[in-house]
Amino acid sequence: MSNRFRNDTTEGEVEREVQPEKAELPRNFFTVLLTEGVISKEAASEMMPFIIFIAFLGMVYIGNRHFAEKNIREIDKLNKEVKELSWDFKSLKADLMLKSTQTEVAKRVDTFGLMEPVEPPKKILVTKSELKIK
Repeated sequence: MSNRFRNDTTEGEVEREVQPEKAELPRNFFTVLLTEGVISKEAASEMMPFIIFIAFLGMVYIGNRHFAEKNIREIDKLNKEVKELSWDFKSLKADLMLKSTQTEVAKRVDTFGLMEPVEPPKKILVTKSELKIK
């Protein structure tokens, strides 16, 4: 029981050359096109920079589309916020107009002890002789 490589062939065996088996390419559209079709391997390798450029343009196109959709969503969100703030402004403005009427002011000031005057205001007249210029 030795671990030696056997160089001798036995009587019934015929020495054969061992040839490595070629890996078969799968039969699909692209392999048929590159091996048997119009485009050769050399032509395909020459077109590789152009194919990479087209792939880059595709990625830029997809990225631009995502960026534009994001901006549209943000614009819609801001438009909704502007509408909501506009409604808040209009309701606050209406409340202020109501609270600034004379009767509402009189009701609120009544708690401080101030009363609304009953008689009209008097006009004060000053003559030139009473007016002394310094």
